[in-house]
Formats: sequence, C-alpha cells, structure tokens
Amino acid sequence: MMNIMTLVIIVVGLALAFDFLNGFHDAANAIATIVITRTLTPLQAVILAGCSNFVGYFVFGVAIAKTIGKEIINIHHVSVLLILAALLGAIAWNIATWLLGLPTSSSHALLGGLTGSAVAAVGWKIVHVNGILKIMAFIIIAPLLGMLGALIFTTLIMWLSRNTRPDKANVVFKYLQLVSATFYSISHGTNDAQKTMGIIAMTLFSAHLSNSFHLSGWIVFSCYTAISCGTMFGGWRIVRTMGTKISKIRPMEGFCAESSSALVLIGTALAGIPVSTTHVIAGAIMGVGSADYVGKVRWAMARKILWAWLLTVPITAILAATFYKILSLF
Repeated sequence: MMNIMTLVIIVVGLALAFDFLNGFHDAANAIATIVITRTLTPLQAVILAGCSNFVGYFVFGVAIAKTIGKEIINIHHVSVLLILAALLGAIAWNIATWLLGLPTSSSHALLGGLTGSAVAAVGWKIVHVNGILKIMAFIIIAPLLGMLGALIFTTLIMWLSRNTRPDKANVVFKYLQLVSATFYSISHGTNDAQKTMGIIAMTLFSAHLSNSFHLSGWIVFSCYTAISCGTMFGGWRIVRTMGTKISKIRPMEGFCAESSSALVLIGTALAGIPVSTTHVIAGAIMGVGSADYVGKVRWAMARKILWAWLLTVPITAILAATFYKILSLF
C-alpha cells in the first residue's frame, strides 16, 4: 500500500506540474496580442491572465474533465504507472516545443500521451476510438472556427469603423482589448485546467482510493491554482511567435482575435470537447491577418506551426509508450 501511495503522490504532483507548464506554455495564447499591441506591459498582462484563468472555477462546469477521464481510454483498465508514463511524454514534448518557441497543444500532448502509454500497457482494446476521433477532428475544426469567426468579426468591425480616425480607433480598441483578453483568459482556464482534473481523478480511481470517477473540490481548486500560477510566470518565447511571427496585429485585430477565440473555447467547454487553446488563438490571428490582406499572414511560419500541431499526438504517443516500457522494467 505504501508503494502505491507513493506512486499516487508522484503522479498527482506531476499532473499539477503539467498543469503549471500548461499555463506557462500557453500564457502566450492569453497575453500575446495584448502585449504586442502594448495595451498592457508583460507583467500586467500575465497577472490579468492568471487571475482570469481562475474565474472558470466559479462559473463553468467540468464536462471536459469527464471527457478526459472517461472517453479516451477505458478507466477500468488504467494503472497509475500508465498515467505516469502519459504525463512524462506530454511534459517532455511541452518542454521541447517551448525551447523551440513553437505554440503547440498541451491538450493534444496529453491525448497522445494517454493513448501511447495505454496501448503499450494493454493494447488497442483499451482505447475509446470514437472519443479520440472526436477530439482529433477538432484539431482541424477548432482553429478553422477561430479563423472564420475572427475573419468575419474583423471585417464587420473594419466596416463599422471605416470613418473613424486610426489613432482614435486604436485608443478605443486598447480599452476593449482589456475586456476581450479577460474573456479569453477565462475561457482558457476553463478549458485547460479541466484536463488535469480528469487525470488526477483517474489516478485516484485506478489506485482504488476512490470508488468512482469523482472530481473532489480539492482537485478542482488545485488544478485552477496550478494553471493560474503557470500563466503568471509566462512563456515569452512563444509570445513573440504568436504576436509577431504569424501576423502583425493592432489593438482592433487583437480584440477580434481574442473575442472570436473565447467564444469558440466557451462553446467547446460547455459541450465537453477538449480543444487546443493554442490552435484556436493561432487560427484567429491568421483570420484577422487575412481580413486585412491575405499576404499579411506569414504563411511560412503558419506552416511550421501546423506541422508541430500534426506531429504532437504521434510523437507524444511514442514518448509515453517508451516511458511506460522503461518504467515497467522497475
């Protein structure tokens, strides 16, 4: 019993570390536009984003946590070692892509990690194919929704403000960006913190410390705290990629990108579909760039990011499977 308890403590600690890294890695999603447009300083922006991440704890449900815990792999065949290997694979990929400055998805890193370690441990029979296909489909659907929403939103705003002086519009949209950035950060915390909740609840169930998949208050609170702290520390390498290397943006475009992304993330969170906040905001930034002029989007960087998105699930699956095989030797 002592051995399993020690392992559970290690896994819960790693899960919260993953949640912290998720906030750290994805801080750029929440603050890139508002920093690059100089609406807020980096320090002001990360404090705003970190505090806003926590709001989801009081406002929205936990549908995504249940999806992660029940609809990717069969929870009745899960072991604590399997979850440990999945987390190690996802964390390794997050650190590698952070060092490269690539805005990849922590959500899909976790999906790949769980799938890879599960197959290595039990085989394909443990995998819920329909659940994985639903999440995989939104690798394409979510950024397209973000792009389309931002394109329509930006076009409409440009038409409505066509007779407004650019300097006056910039001042107005700098204030509006405070609202959109807050809204986006709330949706980011709601979406991403829940994934770690599902992992911790799954760990307790697999260790027979819980009779059912149950999200205790301490699990929810600790996960929101971890992701909020991670966001406050920030990931400045990725801020530069998101804010300058896809498309140069002004306050108006930042407002449109954040607003469009937040609507997509809240909708998918309520539907219980884990999506990538990174994919959604990157798609939205491409959308606002395209609304002005398609050539304004730096498509070479966009293709590089797309490749990182597509490689996330298979690479993290391989990493997690490798970690599981190594750990099982001991």
